Amino acid sequence: MDLSPAYTLIAEFWYLLPLFMIVGLIRLPWFKGKFGEFLVNLSARCFLDKSRYHLIKNVTLPTEDGTTQIDHVLVSEFGVFVVETKNMKGWIFGGLHQRFWTQKIYRSNHKFQNPLHQNYKHVKALQTLLGLGDHQIHSVVAFVGDSTFKTPMPANVTQGLGYVRYIKSQRELVLSSAQVAEVREKVASGRLKASFATDQQHARYVKGLVAERYGDTPRRPSRRLLRRLVFPVLMLAVGAFGVNAYSNFVSGATAIGTKTIPDQRVEGVPEPIPGQPGSELKTDSRNDAQTPSSGTNVQPAHQPPTELFMARQECNALIAAAIGSQDPRLLRARDKVCARYKALQGEVH
Repeated sequence: MDLSPAYTLIAEFWYLLPLFMIVGLIRLPWFKGKFGEFLVNLSARCFLDKSRYHLIKNVTLPTEDGTTQIDHVLVSEFGVFVVETKNMKGWIFGGLHQRFWTQKIYRSNHKFQNPLHQNYKHVKALQTLLGLGDHQIHSVVAFVGDSTFKTPMPANVTQGLGYVRYIKSQRELVLSSAQVAEVREKVASGRLKASFATDQQHARYVKGLVAERYGDTPRRPSRRLLRRLVFPVLMLAVGAFGVNAYSNFVSGATAIGTKTIPDQRVEGVPEPIPGQPGSELKTDSRNDAQTPSSGTNVQPAHQPPTELFMARQECNALIAAAIGSQDPRLLRARDKVCARYKALQGEVH
């Protein structure tokens, strides 16, 4: 099997492979979470005074039973703000004291843990590390993405840049400049090293905790990621083999169309039977009917095909084979043979 068309297809459309991989990656919950954190980081750096608000991101702290991971910590004289990010879409239903909130997308409902309860553990872990009071540390939840609250939410549950407005609304000085510097130093020394291994260790801890608490079997996102990345590659391969099969079919049709018959015979006139009355007259009349008129290319009977006749036949065959085909080799062959036929036709006339 000739695979050169498949290789040509892959060479021409190679850019589709990384495009499909990027699309599959964007759909992963992991990517959505990281992108939401990026938006919060960017907006904090753009809309909060860097000299007064100090951003610390991706803080993993050890706890008595494992680890806890905080998306963003903002340290200022107005307190320490612990920000939990949620990148979600659809309608959001929830309340302050509800254990689970609901995400509704069309007819699909999905329950998720109350982010205020989730952030409470973050606040307590950070409060233990820093030795701060309840009035010195603030819990903030920031929803990013195309989501809409369908129930009244507490003031510290925000959408988009609402978390920036909430942080700026806290104007009571609860920390001195020296305390701000001390908090930043304690967070830097008490946090686990920010690395891929730390993230994986925390992810395994969370999965085990969920399995123990709710009886769910931890999923393996790596396999899901592998499936989403392999599927586009398989689709490209199937497309390449399909194009290859079509190319082989067109090549076979071309070969059949361009095959010439060594000895083209035209049905002749039956030989007259000697001694039969009127046979010569009938033969002559039929021969006269078979005589080609001027300007036509009918091949006389009982004669070898002329070069002009063969060129015309080959040109017609290639024209028929090239209908609906985009094979450049076939189109070039058609143009070359038909040009030769026209040249021969001009010489004859």
